[in-house]
Amino acid sequence: MLKLNNVEVVYDRTILVLRGVSFEVPAGQIVTLLGSNGAGKSTTLKTISGILKPERGDVTAGAVEFNGARIDQREPAEVVQLGIAQVMEGRRVFGLLTAEENLIAGAHTRRDRSQISKDIELVYTYFPRLAERRHIKAGYLSGGEQQMLAIGRGLMSRPKLMLLDEPSLGLAPLLAEEIFDIVQRLNKQEGMTVLLVEQNASMALTIAQHGYIMENGRIVLDGPAHVLRNNADIKEFYLGLSEVGVRRSYREVKHYRRRKRWLS
Repeated sequence: MLKLNNVEVVYDRTILVLRGVSFEVPAGQIVTLLGSNGAGKSTTLKTISGILKPERGDVTAGAVEFNGARIDQREPAEVVQLGIAQVMEGRRVFGLLTAEENLIAGAHTRRDRSQISKDIELVYTYFPRLAERRHIKAGYLSGGEQQMLAIGRGLMSRPKLMLLDEPSLGLAPLLAEEIFDIVQRLNKQEGMTVLLVEQNASMALTIAQHGYIMENGRIVLDGPAHVLRNNADIKEFYLGLSEVGVRRSYREVKHYRRRKRWLS
């Protein structure tokens, strides 16, 4: 469904952020993109959804293809209409609008207005808590409720592919589990294809079928999610476990140097 071919992205005509990124997202799967802060994960999602230009970023090499058609030169609204929705890091809900008004805003690129009410009810099926708070301004919702609203708003464009950027960020563990459970249900019940950027590597590799590891703007490792979960390097750096299963301190993990074989 989605293919990136040797994509390079430069900010301000100076800073090279993505350095020949290539990967694929098959239809109907959950694929996760993992990496430390500053690795280029969010820039990758913005490259796909077409929102680089407002941040003074440009695709200077390579191509992004969606269902066989190149999309890296298209406007963001066109990308949404083609079937790609991005749920931004930090939720980015419209705080002065009610929860339901936020959902309606998510459908602004659609032409089938008669179906919007039906889709709002579908969102409430997956997120019953939003139904209870439909008339409450989004700024007064809890962090977990805002994340649910952000995902629900993305669903309102009827996407074939959803880009999720750090959906568990700032959430309590139980709420994060609930969000990931809903993502799995959307994948299985609605056939939603998902590209997931996530710091919680353990959870991401649990629900994904395939994973890519990004470092310094490059893909350095990829494989089936269950294989990556058992990879010694992934355990050491991303899951905080040594090869003998002993959990290490944050300081030890922070200063851990990934093995050179990742780049081989």
